Amino acid sequence: MKLFFPAAIVAILTITSATAQQNQPKKTDTIFFEDFNQKVLDRSKWNVEVTGNTVNDEQQAYVDSASTIYLLKNASGEGANNGALVLKALYHPGYTSKENKKYDFLSGRINTRHKMEFTYGTASARMKMASGAGLWPAFWALGNGKWPDCGEIDMMETVGDSSWTSNALHGPGYFGNTPLAYRAFLPKGTDVTQWHVYSVEWTHDSLIFKVDDRVTYTVTRAMVEKYGRWAFDNPKFIILNFALGGGYPAGVNKVKAPYFGISDSTVNKIKAGQAKVFVDWVLVTKASN
Repeated sequence: MKLFFPAAIVAILTITSATAQQNQPKKTDTIFFEDFNQKVLDRSKWNVEVTGNTVNDEQQAYVDSASTIYLLKNASGEGANNGALVLKALYHPGYTSKENKKYDFLSGRINTRHKMEFTYGTASARMKMASGAGLWPAFWALGNGKWPDCGEIDMMETVGDSSWTSNALHGPGYFGNTPLAYRAFLPKGTDVTQWHVYSVEWTHDSLIFKVDDRVTYTVTRAMVEKYGRWAFDNPKFIILNFALGGGYPAGVNKVKAPYFGISDSTVNKIKAGQAKVFVDWVLVTKASN
């Protein structure tokens, strides 16, 4: 028997079908995945940075050491799914770098430069970190070449206040403290000392930042081009680091002593071995063709 539907019902059925198709999960390819479930850091995926000339008036030297960068093989006790990366800040007064610079703090920084670089896609990391004025961990992406022309995407930064993280973009004409640097507050009742997934969805014309799949900040090509050239059509590599003190924390907490941007209580936390960043996993995906 042939059935006839009023035009209005046909329209509703058509809209419903189109909506269902739109709501279907997008097919993606995994470009990079790391769950840190080994005994030591996989050097085929990660570079360990060693620096003795810091930027932003930061107070730490980055070293390649198992005391500042190590893996927990079974990190379920910390709330991780499998293993976890730990970046740990250390109090080490009088440390002298090969550049003959002196530091009282050591920490860790790793990246995927020349090992995994991607253009467009979604980059995510599940992290938790200690709070304390001047603790400045970050999850970000950077292009090759001269900064800021190469373009920088900051998926997660915090300077020790457990109630918020921030997102920012830096490029030619829009770096430092500009309207494209943005403080994104976490959902009510959560804080950076608990596990959260920080991510960015990067397309040809926009970047959408999220915390636990909740949008915190959206930037479009048109917004960026009010300030300068869109610097986000080139490959970027992932960086995970744990900075201490410096211009961003000091600009927020106004602390100048005992260290620029680092409070007494935070120094004590570092001395006690309690200044740590945990990373459960890092994932980069891209929409399938």
